[in-house]
Amino acid sequence: MDKKNNILMGIFCIILSGFGFSLMALFIKLAGDLPSMQKGFFRNIIAVGISSIPLIKHWKNINLPSNKVSWSVLISRSIFGTIGLVFNFYAISHISLADSTIIQKLSPFVIIILSYIFFKERMTKFQFIAIVIAFIGVGFIIKPTGDGLISTGALAALLGAFCSGIAYTCVRYLGTHNVSGEFIIFFFSSLSTILLLPYLIFDYRVMTMYQLSMLILAGASATIGQYGVTFAYKYAAAKNISVFDYSQVLFSGILGFIFFSELPDLQSLIGYIIVISVGIILVIKSK
Repeated sequence: MDKKNNILMGIFCIILSGFGFSLMALFIKLAGDLPSMQKGFFRNIIAVGISSIPLIKHWKNINLPSNKVSWSVLISRSIFGTIGLVFNFYAISHISLADSTIIQKLSPFVIIILSYIFFKERMTKFQFIAIVIAFIGVGFIIKPTGDGLISTGALAALLGAFCSGIAYTCVRYLGTHNVSGEFIIFFFSSLSTILLLPYLIFDYRVMTMYQLSMLILAGASATIGQYGVTFAYKYAAAKNISVFDYSQVLFSGILGFIFFSELPDLQSLIGYIIVISVGIILVIKSK
């Protein structure tokens, strides 16, 4: 597959990831008032079961980390991914779907900075301008001078974005070192489940069948999102596809309106238009 097709495949995977994660956020919010650690545990244990299927099926073709550095990066991806996931779930439960999603989407900027530092990936002037415009759009949505940014939910989303940026930079490193995406997803889900188990034991809340169903659906949706983002950064560099991660904002906005009657104000609407417009321009440019 040539470079052009790799970038287009990366864009497709990142948009699919956005849809999967927006569904996950919906189901997490519908699960109601449960501890974030408990939500994270059930989300991950479902993902372990689902992700083990392709791992077993393609085991002969699976590439594991080949040295200590790659294993360390894989473990770091899992730790920061778990921390980011818990912060994310807290944010989803305390602020609107669209707001929590857009604040999380600051993570691509973290990815681009870290990719520049560790991978020496050059950024074109066009891509730089597009990212700056996207950042302006994000500013309209999060309203830095408003109350939302200093709420615990928004703070959790910001911390989650930082941790997710580190985690996905690790995914990019592992992808460039031929570690199989199936194994990255399975390892993250498994280690994350183990890390969250002690918290579940000490702070377990009894769930209704409805809540359990929502968490099962959240785990299945998250697996779709995880496969999408893992293969996206394996196909293409962050600078080429990270802006398309904002498609999740659109999906979350639609789901938030349908299920919770959440409507963006004028400033947020302007921000959405800016971010989506940048995405469309980059699609045309990549072709």
